[in-house]
Amino acid sequence: MQMNRRNFLMAAAAGFGAAALGGLPALAGGGRGLDRIGLQLYTLRSLMEKDVAKTLAFVAELGYREVEFAGYFDHTPAEIKAMLASEGLTAPSTHVSMTHLNEHIDAVIETALTVGHRYVVMPWLAPEERGGADVYRTYAEQLNRAGEACRKAGLTLAYHNHAFEFEAVDGIEPYDILMGETDPELLKIQLDLYWTTKAGRDPLDYFARYPGRFVSCHVKDMRADGEMTEVGSGTINFSRIFAASEKAGIRHYFVEHDEPADAAASVRASVEYLKKLRF
Repeated sequence: MQMNRRNFLMAAAAGFGAAALGGLPALAGGGRGLDRIGLQLYTLRSLMEKDVAKTLAFVAELGYREVEFAGYFDHTPAEIKAMLASEGLTAPSTHVSMTHLNEHIDAVIETALTVGHRYVVMPWLAPEERGGADVYRTYAEQLNRAGEACRKAGLTLAYHNHAFEFEAVDGIEPYDILMGETDPELLKIQLDLYWTTKAGRDPLDYFARYPGRFVSCHVKDMRADGEMTEVGSGTINFSRIFAASEKAGIRHYFVEHDEPADAAASVRASVEYLKKLRF
């Protein structure tokens, strides 16, 4: 990404305190569809930087019903809550850096409760924050601690993956450390379907291993060459994955594209595809 996600979260969060492998995309399937399609607003960060209210209005006009934040762009939590209400949107989830979870957990919780979030998601560990197995065991301890604080406040903490968690360190994959050494009652999972697939893993395998632990997912597609693309224009079989949502525990589906050529066109194309998807 052009902008380090951790730095983006730190800079934008001024409001604190004040396929599946293979397969082709399919519209055919069962009779169910998504009743609430969400959007991770990081995709529209260039628009959010200019005007949050207009961006949220645009998102609602496209047919999204939920959004997930990655910073509030100098707006207070109360202002964000009012903007959401004016557009008929809800924001069940927000992304918060590990630094904020460790150093500002009270402010994180206060902000989440004010805006109306139910989930606080740790989205990214920068390369310099990664290390050997013991580093991830330390993160597991920290996530358990933050998860307990969130639970006491009526919130749920979750972890969002990329591909690096599936690359073994000291003979073990960090993802297995994080899953095995965190309390399932204190830490849930937001599975990124693109990065999981990019890493050569099948989301359904993890749904089977950890049923009920996945509260949301990032809906991102992958081209045949492995690059990210708009939902429905790549190779991930979303019908197959979404059909297992109940087993996985997934309640929310957030479209995202990390580096779209045209952010507005990207989120429009993705939501139009998902409106028609059946599984």
